[in-house]
Amino acid sequence: MTVAEFQDSIAREAAPPAGASPAVQALWHDAQDDWARAHACVQDDPGQEGAWVHAYLHRKEGDLGNAGYWYARAGRKMPAETVALAEEWTGLARELLSR
Repeated sequence: MTVAEFQDSIAREAAPPAGASPAVQALWHDAQDDWARAHACVQDDPGQEGAWVHAYLHRKEGDLGNAGYWYARAGRKMPAETVALAEEWTGLARELLSR
């Protein structure tokens, strides 16, 4: 699935794509402005993908200390403040959907 197809599903569908990983489901719910549901999708995900989305969600929330912890768990550096959340979301979606 491409990012464009994923974004189209956000606009048209009532639920994330079938078979989507918890991290991708979280991005879908985040795009629906449902932070709590997005967070629930990755809260117990032990993998690096889930940790990366978890980090992004806490960055979006403004909890940079917690975000830093999750970026470290994901093996990633926290983006600079100049990196827009929308830009990070798109990069996350692009990478996770390509797997």
